[in-house]
Amino acid sequence: MTQPLSDAALDQLFRTARSYNGYLDKPVSEQQLHQIWELMKFGPTSANQMPARLVWCVSDEAKEKLASLAGGTNPDKIRTAPVTVIIGMDLDFHEQLPWLFPHADAKSWFEGNEALREVSAMRNSTLQGAYFIMAARAIGLDTGPMSGFDNAGVDAAFFADSPRIKSNFISTLGYGDPATIFERSPRPDFPTFNTIA
Repeated sequence: MTQPLSDAALDQLFRTARSYNGYLDKPVSEQQLHQIWELMKFGPTSANQMPARLVWCVSDEAKEKLASLAGGTNPDKIRTAPVTVIIGMDLDFHEQLPWLFPHADAKSWFEGNEALREVSAMRNSTLQGAYFIMAARAIGLDTGPMSGFDNAGVDAAFFADSPRIKSNFISTLGYGDPATIFERSPRPDFPTFNTIA
């Protein structure tokens, strides 16, 4: 039976965790990237679709290429972060379902239905992106998820060999610098946005 997490764990994952605009000068190892995947892969997706395809921009060259496709203050965030991750989505994820979801002929549910694949890929890759954030926090790292970039440009630059993969969002990754965040935005109480029916 699952047991409640400690207050310290809940703080690390939710209550005191923040999205960072900048990071300490402290490297992130490739082993940590693998650790994040080894946690986030267990998060549920519909019929185990797992449509997310991640590109971990670690080199200066990759970060510069990505930064050139971002707007506002995002380019500097990308350049100075130890890692920036592109969370992409495979619109042909259904091709992998025979081994990812062997309990049923799930591939046939999506064949010939591009619209269903698109909405499923967006929904489930977004879920996986959220699992990425929580996995990073769980191993002691911080993130800065963002949109504000040229999706078509990123797709051409990073997924040219896989045209059925499209970018969803990106996120910086590292050890967050507290000096780069502002006061937390409002978090409403339950009645504000919730109804029990």
